[in-house]
Amino acid sequence: MKKYVLKRLGMALLTLLIIIFLLFLLVRVMPGNPFPSERMNAQQIANKRAELGLDDPILMQFWNYMTKLLQGDFGMGTSLYNGAPIKTVLNTCVSNSFRIGGLAVVLGTLVGLLLGVCAALNRGRFLDHFCTVFSILGVCVPSYVFLIFLQYNLSYKLTLLPYFFNEKQFLQSSVIPVVSMSLFTMSTIARFTRNEMVEVIDSDYVRLAEAKGLHGGRLVRRHVLRNALIPIVTVLAPLIVDLLTGALVVEKIYGINGIGKLMVDAIAGEGVDYNYVLALGILYSTLYIGIMLVVDILYGALDPRIRVSAKGGANE
Repeated sequence: MKKYVLKRLGMALLTLLIIIFLLFLLVRVMPGNPFPSERMNAQQIANKRAELGLDDPILMQFWNYMTKLLQGDFGMGTSLYNGAPIKTVLNTCVSNSFRIGGLAVVLGTLVGLLLGVCAALNRGRFLDHFCTVFSILGVCVPSYVFLIFLQYNLSYKLTLLPYFFNEKQFLQSSVIPVVSMSLFTMSTIARFTRNEMVEVIDSDYVRLAEAKGLHGGRLVRRHVLRNALIPIVTVLAPLIVDLLTGALVVEKIYGINGIGKLMVDAIAGEGVDYNYVLALGILYSTLYIGIMLVVDILYGALDPRIRVSAKGGANE
């Protein structure tokens, strides 16, 4: 297991380094002016470029950027927040997105697993049909549509919850975005859990366990759910990244000062702030690769055959 984890960790770090270099290169060759030309003359722009080292050779720029990045320094913004350090802005945005996204992940995963298990154990009955319809609606309807629906009914009509996000009322302000963002995850997990469990229930080894006298919750926990979890983990990984980094439209509409809103502002502001685009791209990539690494390790924990296969491949 140790060799398996180290191999996956090495591949993850190499992949991340390649992605960072490609992102850096793409950001540097993109057309456009990263500085607000309406507020800065040509001389001020030239001075700012020299200050940020944008006139140096590309490899030197990358080396300098990586040196600072390894120290946790993402550099300075060019147009957003009056050139404030990106790290300072990211701390607040990451905190908001992760707290709300984390709640959405937990809610969507737990409710989705519960619905999927109930649907699989009641195959062909009303509960199964209800979960199927719910899953279709949750997957097809965008999260921001649910957000607007909840805003109108719970905030505008009933005045039960804040209409926009307020950090001083975090719990009350989180209900609407958490529920609306979790519905897609909830529906996807429910659909996959139901389908995988039905397939496992019909397998020969489950029938053998039933013939030996194993029934009810013990059968589901020991044989059905564990074997159905492997493909579910695969589906859950990218959903977690999306929720933790904040749904762009949801954060923008609800006024959440998070990563998604920051990305929109960096691209659609006065001047495209390439430094924020690069920093957020690295953050997205790191989260995705990190979570996929955790998924690979979970594979090895859930299915010992994967560890044996990896070990055999290494020996060859």
